Amino acid sequence: MNDTQGTGLSRRTVLQAAGATAAAYSLIGMAAGTASAEDDDRPEAADRLVIYPIPTGLPLNTSFSVKARKPGGEWQTVPVVRARTKTINEKTGAGVVRSSSVAGLDFTGTVEVAVTSSKGTIPSARIRPLSYDIAHEVSGDTITFSLTEPRNLSIEIGDADGGAFDIYDNLQLHANPIETTRPEEGDPDVIYFGPGIHTVPNNVVMVPSGKTVYLAGGAVLKARVEFSKVENARLLGRGIIYDSDAATLVAFSKNIEIDGIIALNPKTGYSCTIGQSKQVTVRNLHSYSFGQWGDGIDVFSSEDVLIEGVWMRNSDDCIAIYAHRWDYYGDCRNVTVRDSTLWADVAHPVNMGTHGNPEKPEVIENIVFSNIDVLQHREPQVLYQGCFALNPGDKNLIRGVRIQDVRLENFTWGQIVNMRVMANRYNAAPGRGIEDVYVRNLTYNGDKAEMAVVVGYDADRPIKNLTFQNLAINGTVIADTMKEKPRWYLTPDQVPMFVNEHVQNLRFLKDSEAAATVAPEITSAGEATAIKKQVFNHLVTATALPTSFGAEGLPDGLEVDGKTGLISGIPKVPGTYTVTVSATNTVGTATKSLTLTVQHP
Repeated sequence: MNDTQGTGLSRRTVLQAAGATAAAYSLIGMAAGTASAEDDDRPEAADRLVIYPIPTGLPLNTSFSVKARKPGGEWQTVPVVRARTKTINEKTGAGVVRSSSVAGLDFTGTVEVAVTSSKGTIPSARIRPLSYDIAHEVSGDTITFSLTEPRNLSIEIGDADGGAFDIYDNLQLHANPIETTRPEEGDPDVIYFGPGIHTVPNNVVMVPSGKTVYLAGGAVLKARVEFSKVENARLLGRGIIYDSDAATLVAFSKNIEIDGIIALNPKTGYSCTIGQSKQVTVRNLHSYSFGQWGDGIDVFSSEDVLIEGVWMRNSDDCIAIYAHRWDYYGDCRNVTVRDSTLWADVAHPVNMGTHGNPEKPEVIENIVFSNIDVLQHREPQVLYQGCFALNPGDKNLIRGVRIQDVRLENFTWGQIVNMRVMANRYNAAPGRGIEDVYVRNLTYNGDKAEMAVVVGYDADRPIKNLTFQNLAINGTVIADTMKEKPRWYLTPDQVPMFVNEHVQNLRFLKDSEAAATVAPEITSAGEATAIKKQVFNHLVTATALPTSFGAEGLPDGLEVDGKTGLISGIPKVPGTYTVTVSATNTVGTATKSLTLTVQHP
């Protein structure tokens, strides 16, 4: 690497910083037969396991000990580090900080896991998300189970009746896929951090265009990784960003990829900020925070963003999507969040719309949440509740939102949804409205939910065209055609949900009912440009509540998600491709030609 493009770090400086701290590195767990990273390079086998050691100096947690093995193999120790979490004392407003446990491993095939409690005999246990339905056994002080695919899990000890589980002194296990590609330490395009604790000048790694920051397994970086006004850059690995001022920042940048790291205990700020950027992918990020305003991932005024496979346990909003704030300006659109787990110890799992630019009103549109497990929502302040909060202020308009295949577990304190056109202390003006929201296959099983809220601001700033389909509350599907409700009850009473007079065309449908009355019309762009060997996201959007999507003629390296309409991946071959995209609803299918150009870097 050279000294150009604002990095602030030459390659020599980085390597010196790494070397100065690597002396503190010790192979915790290696004595017990822990696999080294080199195991990843062995010939393909049905079952493979990689466990990374933790350097001396990173705080550990002793509530649990963890072992893993390939079926029939030797047990190997999995190090357990300390995460810190925070809740709010509702009587005083003070933060209550606790320690929790985090462990990780990489595997393919099958892995067997044994989790032992330091507190002795385990009366009962559960593994969440509950939707995974992971079979497990409890014997004395140990829980055992097997995995056959990557999972992010919370292992929790309960009482003898199995009715109360400790969600604070729990174990989070990140069972990752094995890395398929890893940069070489001597690659001039790589800023490489090997095993050990690393510090750098000014506590910031500025990533130049075309470069990759790689945190190897066992690496701990005490610095923020920042992409500012750059293109075609990445942050990869199995390492940890620890005790930094925020963890990652993507600002005014394009074609950025973040994959596989743990953001642990940032002192201030968010785990990941994406501001006024395009073509950003955040994958398999594991985030823990305990500071004030300790958000997980916040997206401002950005386009074509994919967030997938993330685990967010945060002391404020897990995922927030806004328009203007600070130096970021413009609309926010085409954001997809899928296959992820959200745990908000404070505030919202999902918050959308609060910040904008009333002097030049902005739009937040084409936002998709798909296949999401919400494990916790605890917010004493009524104005800041909602597992899914759509709260446009500052003359923002929210439109074209799909929330689908979502499972809300029995959270502690809050609302299922809060859709409210508003003006609060952060806003100079009310929002303009909420339009065209489709909530499909959302389930809540529990007894803690406060009354949900759907409220327009006034006749000129309403909520309109809001459809709930197959909304299941404790096993009961809420629909306008419910036969079991008294005729004088409103359908929202069954949720329960407060709806005011400034809500238009609110519908509750069963899964078997047709949501659309006309065929869809595709509204996404007819042209798109990708870069060879760089992440690419293109969201197919359409009117009339489509339920599936397709794309034919995609170049190698790209694929379409039939549930979300997202075309994503890393294209391999430059050229111009004619792709036929489609959207289907209960009435029919629409198609449109997409000219997709894959350019050389």
